[in-house]
Amino acid sequence: MPRLIKGESLIDDNWTWIEAKDAGLADLPAGNVIVPLALWLAERDTLLARGNACGVWLDSDEEAEALADDVSRLAVIGLHFPAFADGRNLSNAVLLRTRFDFTGELRALGDVARDQLSYMRRCGIDAFQIPAGRNPEHEVAGLTVMRDYYQGDVIEPRPLFRRAPRAEAG
Repeated sequence: MPRLIKGESLIDDNWTWIEAKDAGLADLPAGNVIVPLALWLAERDTLLARGNACGVWLDSDEEAEALADDVSRLAVIGLHFPAFADGRNLSNAVLLRTRFDFTGELRALGDVARDQLSYMRRCGIDAFQIPAGRNPEHEVAGLTVMRDYYQGDVIEPRPLFRRAPRAEAG
């Protein structure tokens, strides 16, 4: 079973990511699936009636607004990062958490690397599917590199100067 970083721990992943953007209902295995946006939009009611949990993934060229009316129905929304340098889905993560109030699992898929994990988490992503061939134990360490930031973010919107206790003038 594949491993997933959730919080700062490695857990077994009980979801199947359907990577093919042109997948159909016949392509779905039993169990929990994360389907492409196009399949969700075409077969929403059928997917919800399957009896298993269903999630949707957005490619980097797709907009979070497409799921605005569905966030309460979804347990997982995956955000695909096709290349290390493509951060467009970071904006979708922020929108899903702040504008659309998505409270489920927001999962990074694709070219997810240790150097990006803490920044992805600051945008609201709380689960990371590590690509095959990478050491998950090494990757999870990327979440503990930095613990405090000057700027606010999705998790802690106050900037550091608003969080830090001020010294008393003497």
